[in-house]
Amino acid sequence: MSKKQVFQFLELPRTMPQRIPVELRTSGDWGELYGKFGKEEAQYQAGRCLDCGNPYCSWKCPVHNAIPQWLQLVQENRIEEAAALCHSTNPLPEVCGRVCPQDRLCEGSCTLEEFGAVTIGAVEKYIVDTALEKGWRPDLTGVEATGKRVAVIGAGPAGIGCADRLARAGIHAVVFDRYEQIGGLLQFGIPTFKLEKRVIARRREVLEGMGVEFRLGVEIGRDVTMDELLAEFDAVFLGTGAYRYTDGGLAGQDLKNVLPALPFLVQNGRIVGGNDPWGRPIAGWEDQLALPSLEGKRVVVLGGGDTGMDCVRSAVRLGAAKVTCAYRRDEANMPGSAREVANAREEGVRFLFNRQPLAIVGDADGNASGVQVVETRLGEPDERGRRSAVPIEGSESLLDADVVIIAFGFSPTLPEWLASQGVEATPNGRIVAGGGERLPYQTTNPKLFAGGDCVRGADLVVTAVAEGRDAAQSIAQMLLV
Repeated sequence: MSKKQVFQFLELPRTMPQRIPVELRTSGDWGELYGKFGKEEAQYQAGRCLDCGNPYCSWKCPVHNAIPQWLQLVQENRIEEAAALCHSTNPLPEVCGRVCPQDRLCEGSCTLEEFGAVTIGAVEKYIVDTALEKGWRPDLTGVEATGKRVAVIGAGPAGIGCADRLARAGIHAVVFDRYEQIGGLLQFGIPTFKLEKRVIARRREVLEGMGVEFRLGVEIGRDVTMDELLAEFDAVFLGTGAYRYTDGGLAGQDLKNVLPALPFLVQNGRIVGGNDPWGRPIAGWEDQLALPSLEGKRVVVLGGGDTGMDCVRSAVRLGAAKVTCAYRRDEANMPGSAREVANAREEGVRFLFNRQPLAIVGDADGNASGVQVVETRLGEPDERGRRSAVPIEGSESLLDADVVIIAFGFSPTLPEWLASQGVEATPNGRIVAGGGERLPYQTTNPKLFAGGDCVRGADLVVTAVAEGRDAAQSIAQMLLV
C-alpha cells in the first residue's frame, strides 16, 4: 500500500451524505434525513479505513460485522460481494445502516475517531441499497430443505433475524404478527425521517424470495392458540418485543394531552405512512391513542434516550411551536445517540439537563399545563454503575406545556398464552432464556425459544437482530442434530 493510501484519512475528511435542509425538516418534511452516497463518495470514505489489524469497529458491533473487509470491497467496486458479506453477519444490514447509533458502536470505536471516524453506517447503507436495486439477492441455491418448520411470533427485528437464518438452514419459517405489515416498530415506531418504510417493504420481498412465509394480522391467543402452533410446528421462536411503557409514577400523568411515547410514535407512524390510524391497538392499551394536534403547541418530552429523540423530532415536524426535552442527568450521561441529539438541536429542540420531573400539573379543564421539575446533581453510581441523579433542595421550577410525552423506556410483559406453556419469566416480565442445561435462547419449555427485547428488555434494533439470528442457530442445532 502506498503512503498516499495509508494516510488517505488525512487527505480526505470524514463526510456524511447530504441532509435535508433544516428549513424543510422544521416545516414538516418526513423524508429520511440523510441521503445516499454515490459510488465515488462511498469509495472515498471506505478508503479512509486503516485496516488496522485489530478492528475495534467489528468487536463493538453487536452482530460483529466484517467492516474492514466490506469497506475494501467497496473500494474495489465489488458491491455484490460486499452485500453478501454484510448479510453473512446481519440479516438487516440496510436497516442497521440507517438506525444504529454508530457513534456509540462501530464508529465510536474506530481507530480514526480523533481524526473523524470512517463513515461506516452510510457506506453500509450504500452497499445494500445499491446491490438490492441492481437485483442482487441472497444466494440459497445450495440450501437443502430439511422438512422442519418453525413458527416465529413477531415480525420485528428479532423475528426477521431468526427467520432469515432459519431459511438459510433449510428450515421453513412462518412468521406471525398482529400488524398488517412486517417490521414491528421498524414499520410503525421508528419515524420515517430515520427509516423510510419502502426499506421494510423491500426486505419483505427479499425474505419471501428466500422462502419465508408471513401470516399477518394474526394475533396469538386470539386467532391461533399456542397449542395449535406447537402441534403444527417443530419449534417456536418468540420475538414479541417490549411494549409496556414506564410511566414513572408521576402525579398528573392521567391528565389530557399526556402521551406515552410509544403509542404516540406508533399512531403517528401509521398516519404519516398512509395507514389506517385507527387500526388494531397494541396489546396492553385498551383504546387506540387519539393524537392531539401539536400545531402551535408547547411540547415537553421527558426522557433522554433514542425514543425521546424520535419524539422531539416528530413534534417539530408536527408543527409544535416549542419543543423541550428534559433529562435528569447531564448531557454526557444521556443514553440517546449524540448524533440524534445534534440533529434535534439543529431542528430547534431545547434541552434541559439535570432536570427531574416531579409532577405534571393541569388546568381547570383537566388538560396538562406544565411539568414541575427539580434541578439535580450527579451522585454516587447506582447498581448498574450509572451515577444517580440527586435532587437539589429548593431548585423546583415549572415548565409550561400543552402536551407532555413520557419517554422513560419500555419493558416486556409475559402474555397469558405463554404463561400457560410453562415459560418462566422474571418479575419485570422478561422471558427467561438460556442458562443451565438449555441451549442459548431456549426457554423453560424446550420447544420454545426467545430473543430480543422480550428477553433483555428494550434495547437497540441491532441487538434484537443479533439475538434472533443466534437463536435460529440454537433451533437448528436442536432440530438438525
